[in-house]
Amino acid sequence: MDAISEMPLLEVERLQVEFDTRAGIVHGLRGVDLSIRRGETLALVGESGSGKSVTAQAVMGLIDVPGRIAGGDIRWKGQSLLKGDGPRRAKDIRGKEVALIFQDPMTSLNPLITIGAQIGEVLQRHLGMTKAQARIRVLELLEAVGIPAPPRRAAQYPHELSGGMRQRVMIAMAIACEPQLLIADEPTTALDVTIQAQVLELIAGLQETLKLSVILITHDLGVVAGLCQRVAVMYAGRIVETGLADDLFERPSHPYTQGLIRSTPRLDDRLERLVSIEGAPPSLLAPPRGCAFEPRCPIAEARCGTEPPLAIVHAGASAACWKPSQPAWRDVPASAEPAPVS
Repeated sequence: MDAISEMPLLEVERLQVEFDTRAGIVHGLRGVDLSIRRGETLALVGESGSGKSVTAQAVMGLIDVPGRIAGGDIRWKGQSLLKGDGPRRAKDIRGKEVALIFQDPMTSLNPLITIGAQIGEVLQRHLGMTKAQARIRVLELLEAVGIPAPPRRAAQYPHELSGGMRQRVMIAMAIACEPQLLIADEPTTALDVTIQAQVLELIAGLQETLKLSVILITHDLGVVAGLCQRVAVMYAGRIVETGLADDLFERPSHPYTQGLIRSTPRLDDRLERLVSIEGAPPSLLAPPRGCAFEPRCPIAEARCGTEPPLAIVHAGASAACWKPSQPAWRDVPASAEPAPVS
């Protein structure tokens, strides 16, 4: 049997999330379609504000007032998490079957409780362990994520640990119940390059050991090239391109994806300066009716004022563009694959 099952473990269909603000309604997600299979690693890539973290929070059932899910569906193993008794089911699987690693461990961990007690709480709440059982399991988890001297570390508070150590604690909490899906939301934010590589290597090792499915939320294409099998590119609350990682780097179809790859530094190409995508993403208070990337796209034309569907471009790849695969940036080759992080 292949490591990746044919049946999707998680399916997100036309998902819409809105937030009420004093300025008006922010349309955070505008019809997101996404799926991941067992044993698969999917990268969710895009600029800040594109909707990556909101997608993760929606899957985890963490969209609270002033936010709301305004449409679409989320299915876990074929069963809706939004309709019927779905909300109850979403609460039951959160932390046990689906786990989330947050961006900033310092704000996610309770500064007044030892890390051993915080990991132990997860085990007691979801698995019904006694304090004694949880204490033993906590030490095993700390050792599994590469934290030295587990008994001493378990008795410490978050501020007594380095940034890399705190991120490892977050990973230990996430895998405590041996979930089937791990969502890592920018797990290497604010870490130096060496520690980033260690954390990513740890996640990859745990995935292989525990047979996890992983959604890696990142803006770093180097990370994607090194770890992920498939990529979904987000822009202005929508998925604009999906495909196998190798294919996407070799022949990106959407102009936005081409621009992201074009602006990524490479070790084998010495440029005096990086070339960025001009302009800024549109306001989601009043999202455009057509292609959201149109104002920044060098090959935009009249029909781009109408929203393009996410359509198949070639085997295993889709793009929401009226002119898919046409080179949009001619000064740098579209096939400029970034060097993977190692």
